[in-house]
Amino acid sequence: MNIDNLKADLKERLTKGRYEHTLRVTDTAAELAVNFHESVENATIAALFHDYCKCDSLEEMKQTIKTSSELPDLLLSFHHELWHGPVASVRIEENYAITDQEIKDAIYFHTTGRADMTKLDKIIFIADYIEPFRNFPGVEEVRETAKTDLTKACYQAAKNTVRFLMERDNTVYPDSFHAYNDLNQHIFGGIKK
Repeated sequence: MNIDNLKADLKERLTKGRYEHTLRVTDTAAELAVNFHESVENATIAALFHDYCKCDSLEEMKQTIKTSSELPDLLLSFHHELWHGPVASVRIEENYAITDQEIKDAIYFHTTGRADMTKLDKIIFIADYIEPFRNFPGVEEVRETAKTDLTKACYQAAKNTVRFLMERDNTVYPDSFHAYNDLNQHIFGGIKK
C-alpha cells in the first residue's frame, strides 16, 4: 500500500483539522510501535484509517451498521461518536481491500478499547488519546506513562474516559467497561478490597 497515495485520499476525504489530527496520531502510533516492538507498517495503516469515516454523514454510518454482518446493531443504541471506528473497519476492506483482522480491529476499537486488546489495539487507542494536540485533564500523566508502559497507559486512558462519561451521566459502551476491567486485572491482578 502506497502511504503517500493514501494520505492524498485522506486529505480529500477529511476536513483539514481531522486530516492533521490523523497525521499526528499516525506519527504517535509509529513512535509507540518502535518503542514497543510492533509493526510500524501496521501501526501506520491503522492510524491513518482510524478516523476514515469520522466525516461521513450519520445516515451513511447508520446504513453501514444496519447492513454489515460485522457490526452489531447495539452500536445504534449508543452515541454516534462511537460509530466511525467500526464503520471504518468495514469500509477499508471494501475500498482498499484491507483484510488484516488485526489492523481492522485496531481501527474498530480505537475509541472504546476492549478486553484482551492486542498490542496494536493498544497503540492506536493510546496514540489517538495522547497525540500532541490533545489537551485535557489527565492526558499528560498518560503521555508520560505511555513512554514506558503501554498497558498502564491504556488503563489510565480507559479509567479517565469511563469516569468522564459517568460524571456526565452518559451511557458507556460495554467494550469500554470490558477494556477497563481487563486492563485493571492485568495491572492489579485481581479483585481488590
